Amino acid sequence: MTLVAHSLSRIKASPTGGLTEKGNQLKAQGRSIISLTQGQPDFETPQNIRAAARAAIDRGENRYPPTAGIVPLREAVADKFRRDNELPYKPQETIVCTGGKQVIANALLATLNPGDEVLVPVPYWVSYPELVTLFGATPVPVPSSAATGFKLTPQALEAAITPRTKWLVFNSPSNPSGAAYSRDEIRALADVLLRHPQVWILADDIYEHLLYGDLRFATMAQVEPALHERTLTVNGVSKAYAMTGWRIGYAGGPAALISAMAKVQGHFTSGACVIAQWAALEALTGPQDFLDASRASFVQRRDRVLQRLQAVPGLHCHRPDGAFYIFPSCQELLGRTTPSGRALATDEDFALALLEEAGVGVVHGSAFGLAGHFRISYATGVEQLEQACDRIQRFCSELR
Repeated sequence: MTLVAHSLSRIKASPTGGLTEKGNQLKAQGRSIISLTQGQPDFETPQNIRAAARAAIDRGENRYPPTAGIVPLREAVADKFRRDNELPYKPQETIVCTGGKQVIANALLATLNPGDEVLVPVPYWVSYPELVTLFGATPVPVPSSAATGFKLTPQALEAAITPRTKWLVFNSPSNPSGAAYSRDEIRALADVLLRHPQVWILADDIYEHLLYGDLRFATMAQVEPALHERTLTVNGVSKAYAMTGWRIGYAGGPAALISAMAKVQGHFTSGACVIAQWAALEALTGPQDFLDASRASFVQRRDRVLQRLQAVPGLHCHRPDGAFYIFPSCQELLGRTTPSGRALATDEDFALALLEEAGVGVVHGSAFGLAGHFRISYATGVEQLEQACDRIQRFCSELR
């Protein structure tokens, strides 16, 4: 008899976490490692948010919170959806979870049955297909490429839908590509979804406030209100407010779905950390000037890293419109060898060699469903990014 559940044999460990840990191990051995693997802003959580957490502690906010979230935060989440996204969720149609990942896991576990299919546009965040598989359903990758700006097209969406399709996972701006959809592009996808009433939409909007240039953010149920009753709109405070470690995600959706998700959460974790919830309340209701300042910094970093990488022979970079990732193609460099004689047959070989021989941690594109690429997170300091680009340029130039 084996200890580990059979279901775990269907999924892989997180490649992002694995490469981050490998980088940490090398660093512990005295190596100089610049890790660009995690999507984690290097800014400090704003002072007003930290002060709100301290005040909650001083007030004695140390009891179990309601499973679906403290009432003031659920009200603030509903207000945020109304104010920013024109979505008329009531507080009882919201839920607060331990990070956006738990929101997604709760929704999938509460709704999926064996035989169900979930459409996952490629390239995808690493946890989407693994969660679908873990819960007994089938992830269906829907292809895209640099030629489509790494975006799902209406034609590809239509071709992927079957009578078994339960969900479409829709992430804009996207991890890992940084691709962001215009209102017109979302409108075209919505027109397809209106023809298939069995398909629910999981709109992962976690990078909502990290959108650059003239593009304005829009979400699926906002663009097409007729999809409101079969859309779960997911968001959180991690990326926008530099609160990754506070672990607060939230969502709005139909009351029956939110109730089912709360039922799952009641047995898994109960309510999210109450101190972090009071901090998240301040994030959503307090001053928002931090968003503009951090966005401006990310634009500067994106442009500089893009400039540096586009000058590297063999790398090709699509300009991202949001999030804090660049997703270069390294396809031309595969088949070459490093000065130590290491063969680079795959993008994973490329990422491992870059880490072990040049001291730069990135995540290989096949982890996101699109081989021949790698993901860089530029959510770190400018000086480190410059050093990382120096190392990448040198590493690529020395390949034979």
